[in-house]
Amino acid sequence: MSEQRERVEPAHQAESSLTKVRPPRYDFAAFEAKWRERWEREKLYQADLSHANHPYYNLMMFPYPSAEGLHVGNMYAYIGSDIHGRWMAMQGYDVFEPIGFDAFGIHSENFAIQRGIHPRVLTARNVERFREQQLKRIGNRFDWSHEVATTDPCYYRWTQWIFLQLFKNGLAERKTAPVNWCPKDKTVLADEQVIDGHCERCGTLVERRWLEQWFLKVTNYAQKLLDNLEWLDWSERVKILQRNWIGRSEGLEFAIEIDGMPDVRVQVYTTRPDTIFGMTFVALAPLHPLIPQITTKTQLADVAAYQQTANRLQTGTEHTMTGVFTGAYA
Repeated sequence: MSEQRERVEPAHQAESSLTKVRPPRYDFAAFEAKWRERWEREKLYQADLSHANHPYYNLMMFPYPSAEGLHVGNMYAYIGSDIHGRWMAMQGYDVFEPIGFDAFGIHSENFAIQRGIHPRVLTARNVERFREQQLKRIGNRFDWSHEVATTDPCYYRWTQWIFLQLFKNGLAERKTAPVNWCPKDKTVLADEQVIDGHCERCGTLVERRWLEQWFLKVTNYAQKLLDNLEWLDWSERVKILQRNWIGRSEGLEFAIEIDGMPDVRVQVYTTRPDTIFGMTFVALAPLHPLIPQITTKTQLADVAAYQQTANRLQTGTEHTMTGVFTGAYA
């Protein structure tokens, strides 16, 4: 028994000695807070672009304050772009890394409805949380002295000014066009937001509606946009997506008459005018405004059924070519 006690006691004494020399616990929160405060005090990330020899604008997409907080996917994007900004700073550039909050839109509105809180109150609360509890803590080189919020009148007055300039120069027009409509969120969806005919956010079956809306004539700059893709250091997959979205093509537009309707003409576009004399049919969009006028009585039921089906099939980015006869001839 005495020998066993002699073996245990030295081990216990050694452990006590190690405990006495063990370094204090690393308090990372206090350490990071200390340096954040110093960086802010010294205005380390405030670039004076008016006197910068090598200005560099390092922008990432502003977050939507439409949830209780940012998620790890947001941080993945912000930290990656911040690494790039720091690399450029080490190359001698005066890096300006702005930050703000894209607080206008359906995301914030739906979140406010869900919580039963006025959007202005909820947005201000979320912005405060995003800024103080998350974005500042990750240590990015954001210039908070230039923080913006799209709900701030000082900000959106300039978006309104830009729109007015576009309108005055004939680059904005109002017309009726089909859209993807989510009846639950009560908003228009981009094709990329429609998955198998359903809203990607709430899963509701998407409807196809004709709505009057504003359009910007981006097509006037289609060739410039396509040319600029060539010098961008993007993957070819992304460039192909951009080219498809721009959708520029060269062809011929002409009008054809409908048999028995001398006052009705259908505008036809083709990229192969040399094949016109071999035409066997003309395809119209399912919601084309002339369809009710040219469809024969015997085809009304088939056309109506097809329109309902086609509207569901045509939402999203993948389209299958289908059709039904209207009964009209040209």
